[in-house]
Amino acid sequence: MDYMTLKEASEKWGVTPRRVNYYCAAGRIPGAVKMAGVWLIPKGATKPIDRRIKSNNPPKEGIV
Repeated sequence: MDYMTLKEASEKWGVTPRRVNYYCAAGRIPGAVKMAGVWLIPKGATKPIDRRIKSNNPPKEGIV
């Protein structure tokens, strides 16, 4: 199986390497493994949904 690093995944998904590290540590990327202190992520893995954003709450009017 082919793997990518945190940096490669972050560039692919448009997030920081630290955010990808959080995803891996939380078990949100299936197949991600930690070897010798380095996270390896399957090349076919998809970006997990960002739980920080609540899509069911539209922004209030007047807030810029």
